[in-house]
Amino acid sequence: MSENESIKKVSIIISKGSLESIYPGLIMANGARMKGIEANVFFTFFGMDAITKKKMNKVKVATVGNPAMGIPTLVGAIPGMSSFATNMMKKQMDELDIPPIPEFIEMISDAGGKIYACLASVDMFKLKDEDFCEQLDGVLTVGDFYDLAAGGQIIFT
Repeated sequence: MSENESIKKVSIIISKGSLESIYPGLIMANGARMKGIEANVFFTFFGMDAITKKKMNKVKVATVGNPAMGIPTLVGAIPGMSSFATNMMKKQMDELDIPPIPEFIEMISDAGGKIYACLASVDMFKLKDEDFCEQLDGVLTVGDFYDLAAGGQIIFT
């Protein structure tokens, strides 16, 4: 890309269902919209927890097997550790005025960002349209996602 070229479109894939895996994609999608860049967010596998009504308010920090936590896996497995880490992170995000997941999804959608779920994952988890938040723009095959992403940048978080 030359110095004078700018990004016109990003398509972001969110595949993991932990707080620290969902937020980077949401922040990038929101930032893209704020810069006037077309943004498509494609949720697959456990990343769909961010757009599933029953789960979107219950996403937690992964404390087991997460080297960035700086704690031994055994300590991360202690009952309540994930909830403790989640509460600490949410408190920090509140202080930085970072919205909770449902509000973030709504902001991105209201700004013109598009929200999609992966058909294969929807089928695998036996989800229905009514299981998703109202901001869902559709359920796509991987091929449909590639067609939608054509000509832009694909970001996998």
